[in-house]
Amino acid sequence: MRSAIGSRISKLIVAATLAVCILTLPARGQGMTQGIMSPPANVRPPGLKNVGIEQHLNEPIPPTLTFRDETGKAVRLADYFGKKPMILNLVYYQCPMLCGEVLSGLESALRVLKFDIGKEFDVLTVSFDPKETPEMAAAKKAEYLKRYGRSGATAGWHFLTGPQASIHALTKAVGFQYQYDPKSAQFAHATAIMVLTPEGKIAQYYYGVEFAPKDLRLGLIQASENKIGTVVDQVLLYCYHYDPDTGKYGAIISRILQLAAGATVLILGTFLVVMFRMGPTTMARQRPMPNGERPTTND
Repeated sequence: MRSAIGSRISKLIVAATLAVCILTLPARGQGMTQGIMSPPANVRPPGLKNVGIEQHLNEPIPPTLTFRDETGKAVRLADYFGKKPMILNLVYYQCPMLCGEVLSGLESALRVLKFDIGKEFDVLTVSFDPKETPEMAAAKKAEYLKRYGRSGATAGWHFLTGPQASIHALTKAVGFQYQYDPKSAQFAHATAIMVLTPEGKIAQYYYGVEFAPKDLRLGLIQASENKIGTVVDQVLLYCYHYDPDTGKYGAIISRILQLAAGATVLILGTFLVVMFRMGPTTMARQRPMPNGERPTTND
């Protein structure tokens, strides 16, 4: 009897777990353990037709583009070329959603690597919001260098801001397509990082908000040898989704949290229903007496 009930409980829990997996499956992305996945790259969400990432492998980054670093100093991208491979990521520092996740995912992966920022490779984090300032870049740099916690990274991880003309030329060169929503005063964009050769050519794209350290290590090694990777499947994460019912953009993250909460309620509810149906009489029948006998009931 006890084994039968136990088996039944196990089956119900397994069924509930499968339901959770089905509910949260759309939240999985390429190369990630968690995230928010969009429809296939060739089927963009309504309202985001101009948002995405095109892979421009082996294409050069314009070296003469001018920006300002986190100290306010005017720099050209060529100032960072010719030394070592680089990781380029495009964000905006006041992004309320995925940009912070991208930076956190990148920093977490780099912390695992034996390679050191500023020694074996550099990182260029560039804001695509022309209104952002070097002060914002400096605050963001201080935050992530503190997390990274390795000496020498200050000279190797650069946080840049710049004018619209430079931003447009850079985003066009790497295939980063985004759009501004004036109603929310936010940008709709996808997420990816790019590995560049020392000469500033695009060697590889990595999509998502979490990145496998072994993949980054291999990408950096290949880029250091001026080897260009191959086109990878796109699993794009969008900072916004378009709600056709309301005609507005909404945070996909909130939808994922709702699904996770619903899944949790489903599991707990299933467990409570099973326990309630078992009742105290069933539990008493399962409890052995001191002499090894089962208690008797009047039914």
